[in-house]
Amino acid sequence: MSEVVTHNGVAPQPQTGLSAALGRRSIVLVGMMGAGKSSVGRRLAGRLGIPFVDADVEIEKAAGMSITEIFAAHGEPYFRAGETRVIARLLESGPQVLATGGGAFMNAETRAAIRAKGISVWLRATLEILSRRIKRRGDRPLLKNVDPAETLRRLLEERDPVYAEADITVESRDVPHETIVDEILESLRSRVAPAAASPGNAAPGAGS
Repeated sequence: MSEVVTHNGVAPQPQTGLSAALGRRSIVLVGMMGAGKSSVGRRLAGRLGIPFVDADVEIEKAAGMSITEIFAAHGEPYFRAGETRVIARLLESGPQVLATGGGAFMNAETRAAIRAKGISVWLRATLEILSRRIKRRGDRPLLKNVDPAETLRRLLEERDPVYAEADITVESRDVPHETIVDEILESLRSRVAPAAASPGNAAPGAGS
């Protein structure tokens, strides 16, 4: 299980009622590269007491090579086909917090599988924030070109309308990760466990 991260020196309370209301559904984080899906996802999983899974890591395990190597050796269509298969398999293993790659939610088959087996959360971030975060890393295959800033802008323009189909939207911004986690939890409570939104109230039975 993920390490519990304290916020202002106080350990967050476990969300047992919300976890029960999720049943076997996964919480699926979607959004652009650099939105914070892995960092936020690990903390969210810790708060809920369920596993955290990074789809990109699982794809690399299945392929026996890094995503950069998959792109170089086989191209993006091959990678996307494998991504779709891996996410479909992972969704059978809920409950979990599942972080997906930036392009995963663009696939209609994947979106349908997420709707059937999970609750999608879009971590929405501005171009400025994404650009600043991504500059720190050089492992983004889609940005290995002569104008990565323009590529990022174009991807954001293409993908945002599709990301907007997610069940929940939370703004990814420069605040402590626990703040983002709190906002996701509040949205989840309102969606799947309204009775758990008030302290001391018991959550309704699990459903899927």
